[in-house]
Amino acid sequence: MSSKRYDAVIVGAGFTGLSAALELRDAGRSFVVLEARDRVGGRVEAMVNGLGEAIDTGGQFLCEDMPEVMALAKQHGKTLVESYVQGGMAVQPGPSGESDFDNLYERVTAIRDRMNGIDPDDPSIDGLSVGAWLDKQPDRADAKSGFQSSIEGLWCQPIENVPLWYLISNDRRITNEVFELQYFLKETMHSLAADLARPLGASLRLGCPVDRIETGEDGVVVHAGGESFSAREVIVAVPPVVARRIVFAPPLPADTRHALEVWKSGTVIKLLLRYREPFWRRAGLSGSVFWLEPHGLYACDASRDDDHAALVVFVGGRLALEWGALGEDGLRQALLAKLSKALGPDAAQPLDMLSRDWSNDRWSGGAYSDVVADAAARDAEDVLRRGAGPVSFACSELSPSFPGYIEGAIIAGRIGARVVVDRLKERV
Repeated sequence: MSSKRYDAVIVGAGFTGLSAALELRDAGRSFVVLEARDRVGGRVEAMVNGLGEAIDTGGQFLCEDMPEVMALAKQHGKTLVESYVQGGMAVQPGPSGESDFDNLYERVTAIRDRMNGIDPDDPSIDGLSVGAWLDKQPDRADAKSGFQSSIEGLWCQPIENVPLWYLISNDRRITNEVFELQYFLKETMHSLAADLARPLGASLRLGCPVDRIETGEDGVVVHAGGESFSAREVIVAVPPVVARRIVFAPPLPADTRHALEVWKSGTVIKLLLRYREPFWRRAGLSGSVFWLEPHGLYACDASRDDDHAALVVFVGGRLALEWGALGEDGLRQALLAKLSKALGPDAAQPLDMLSRDWSNDRWSGGAYSDVVADAAARDAEDVLRRGAGPVSFACSELSPSFPGYIEGAIIAGRIGARVVVDRLKERV
C-alpha cells in the first residue's frame, strides 16, 4: 500500500475526473487520479488517420451555449473551427409516393417539443417507453421515423429501451439554443483533456484500473493496478455501467447497488472520412445527411478547411451492432453505399476512412452516455448523487446541465469535488 494517505482518490481521468482533480487542487486538497487506460480523456480520444492527421474519434463538438468547455478551450488557446452548415441537408431515403420532406425538420422538432411538454413526473407516463409513446402519436410516418432516428442516434439505444420520463428529464437539461455541433477544435478535443491533465503531474496514474474499493471508519482503500491507495474519500468518476464492475467491500447499500444496476450503455461507431475536396458543396449541400432509415445514422461536414475536407458519420443503436458485425471491409462498403446514394458517386472515393467502434469499450461503456433503462427507477440519479458514506459518484450522466456531454462531465466533476471538500471541512 502507498505510504501516503490522500484526502481523495479519483477513479477515472475523463473530463469528469480531471475537472474534479483540478477543483481539489484549487481547494488545497491532496488526491490521486487512477486511470485504467494509458491515456486521459475517457470518451474523448484522438487517433492518427492514414494521412498522419490527429482526429477526434470520441467526443468532439461544442457550442457557445456550453460555457464551461468553451471557457476551457479559450483558456488553453484552442482554435475553434466552425462547422460548415451552409446549403441543404440531404434526407434519405429520398421522396417517394405520397411522402415528401417539406418541413420535415419542423415536423420532427414538433414531436420532440410535444414530448418535452409532458411533466416527467406525470403518473400517466409511468412505465411508458419512448417507443410506446411515439406509436400513439398522430404524426405522419416520415416525421415519426425521423424522430426515432434522431433519438436512437443521440442515445444509441432502441427507443423501446428508453423510458419516456428519462428522456424528457434529460432533454430539459440540454439547453443549447444554437447548433450543438457548432464548433470543434482544430487541435482536437483530446488535446484539451491532455492540457487539463498536465499540471496534475505525479498525482495522475495511468494504467491503474480500479477493481476494488474497501470502506471503513477511517475512509477508503482503493485497489488498482496491483497497488492500494488510502484516502478519506473516493470519487468514482466513471459511467454507471463501468462503476458497477468495481467490487465494493462491504457492499454498497441496497438502494445504491440498485441505482447502479439500472443503467444501460448504448452502441455507437464514429467514422471520419477525408476527401480531396468538399465536393458536396458544389451541389449546394452542407454535407449533413439525415437518414429516416436506417435509424441512428447521421453525417455532417467536419472539414478543417478546404484543404482538409472531411465528413464525420455517427452510427448509433441497433445499426452500430449490425454494421460492427460486418467487419472493417463490410462496414466500409455499407457506409459508402449509403453516402454515395445521398451525396453522389464522389462519396465512394475517400482518401482515408478511420472508424472507432465504441460499442464494447471496456472502460467507457458503449456510447456517449449510459441511460436509465428501468422505467421504475426514477430515483436512480438522485441516489447516486447522494453517494454512500465516503464513496461519491460523479459522471456526465448525473450532471444538472448537459448530461451526456463534455460540458456535463466538467460540471459533474466540479460538483463532486465540492461535495467532498465540504465533507472534509465538516470533519475537521
